[in-house]
Amino acid sequence: MRIKFEQAGEKFTGAIDHLKKELASIRVGGGGTNLVDGIMVDAYGSKMPINQLANVVAVDATLITVSPWDKSLTEEIIKAITAANIGINPNQDGDMIRLPLPPVTEERRVEYVKLMKTKLEEARIAVRQIRKDILVGLEMDKKDKLISEDQYNSMEKTLQGKVEDTNKAIEEIGKDKEEELMKV
Repeated sequence: MRIKFEQAGEKFTGAIDHLKKELASIRVGGGGTNLVDGIMVDAYGSKMPINQLANVVAVDATLITVSPWDKSLTEEIIKAITAANIGINPNQDGDMIRLPLPPVTEERRVEYVKLMKTKLEEARIAVRQIRKDILVGLEMDKKDKLISEDQYNSMEKTLQGKVEDTNKAIEEIGKDKEEELMKV
């Protein structure tokens, strides 16, 4: 996919925003509903986030309840939570789904850090892909004589600066999140 050079900033910002959203679901300090809000469920012929299909409540630091508005979706919601592989085993209690949150051990914190590092790597890969797509567009523009060699080199240098800034931001976000996860 060809991305215009002018879109670089917003694409990199989008990658950072996506990373922040992903990392918000990795928590140690109790059960925020954001652990499950973004999980996609097969419903009504498409994929929909749980928070659009059910009332999600953090009862306390050790329990989240999910009450589907359409009771026929209960099994699909349970399946989606299990498939999301977030370390929570859903229990059906009538029409309600209970999500008991395991106590956070040192071992669990290390697992969270591993998961976080995976998310960081996915963000870095996204940044590299955006860079590659923009460079392909610039090369095509240069080949089509829409930009000169000097303009190409200048834009490539500017792009590399944006990539480096974005990667620094990713590292900073990762460092802060690791501190948060390992704090007892």
